[in-house]
Amino acid sequence: MTGQDDDWAVLLRQALAGDGRAYRSFLAAVTPVVRGIVRARGRGFDAAQCEDVVQDVLLAVHLKRQTWRQDAPVRPWLYAITRHKVVDAFRARGKALTLPVEDFADVLPAEAEADPTERRDMEKLIAMLDDRSAQLVRLIGFDGASSAEAGARMEMTEGAVRVALHRAFKRLAQLRERHVD
Repeated sequence: MTGQDDDWAVLLRQALAGDGRAYRSFLAAVTPVVRGIVRARGRGFDAAQCEDVVQDVLLAVHLKRQTWRQDAPVRPWLYAITRHKVVDAFRARGKALTLPVEDFADVLPAEAEADPTERRDMEKLIAMLDDRSAQLVRLIGFDGASSAEAGARMEMTEGAVRVALHRAFKRLAQLRERHVD
């Protein structure tokens, strides 16, 4: 045990015996050490996230202080709690990193443009459909007409339009499978 660890052990033993002043001294002594561990292990955390983890560690120490074996050093017990809280913070955050967009504005790709050959390729496949199916796909897919509007133009019920459109899409999928390079 180091001198610092001996001091922590004395303070924590006194705190467990009910000495509030010793407990405050213990927390004041370990907080900078915990903060340093959190900053070192929590790479990618901003200052507020680090401070949240430090507070979580101190709360865990408070709630679990009875689990410390008085014949064991304090440091490994404290480090274990700290490591677990840092891992918990990474899990809670997920894999997402929070970075300011301004730092990457110069290197972000431009918005994707429509493929100029896409419509031509679709027209080739649609031309392989029967006339009614091709007209339905163009009305709804390209012109944005609703089922009711397409039905009115083609003298069909809305239900018939949906069934015919479904069949047309199914046929397009089959044609695409056969004609994809």
